[in-house]
Amino acid sequence: MDDTDCRVAAVRAVGPDTVAIDIETPADFSARPGQFVKLTFEVDGETEPRFYTISSPEVTETFEITVGIDPDGTVGPLLGELTAGDTVTVAGPFGSDYYEDESRAVVLAGGPGVGPAVGIAERALAEGNDAAIVYRDDEPVHEERLAALDDAGAFVRLLDADEDLTDATAAALEDGGQLFVYGFADFIDAATAAVEDAGGTTDDAKIENFG
Repeated sequence: MDDTDCRVAAVRAVGPDTVAIDIETPADFSARPGQFVKLTFEVDGETEPRFYTISSPEVTETFEITVGIDPDGTVGPLLGELTAGDTVTVAGPFGSDYYEDESRAVVLAGGPGVGPAVGIAERALAEGNDAAIVYRDDEPVHEERLAALDDAGAFVRLLDADEDLTDATAAALEDGGQLFVYGFADFIDAATAAVEDAGGTTDDAKIENFG
């Protein structure tokens, strides 16, 4: 889908300086959790594109993105001020590292990687499949959804920002499954090392580096 003006359906806080934004789904838009969209803003006469991963399990009527708000950023203040009824310019989806009905999804998530993690896990459980999440962050978000996934039978481990990933990763991988890794470069490095230390492999992993 090329740049399309879409209506914001809802905005809600989901953690420290973080909001989930529900956007009404255009007629020609189809996506899966783990793919991402581009939002484009005009700031002081300049075009400012930003990319956000879909964090909802479905995109039938609306789709959700999870956004960390930097009040000192170029785009952050605009996102922080969005309310239902506002319009945003959206293109996409993009990306090839997304959920494709695998029977078991194992997601290692750092920081903003929790967005696709919860979307993938919710979609997997809704389809009768299995899911595991290992999420590391100093200020976790989407804690209610993570708790609900845990209650529904998913494997969920929440780690502090400086906590080693190896033991939790080994436990998540114990029953196999398709491995997904989402986060910034330093987390990607730590997660892939943890997989290897746990005796696994990232050869077939779906990895999205947020920069």
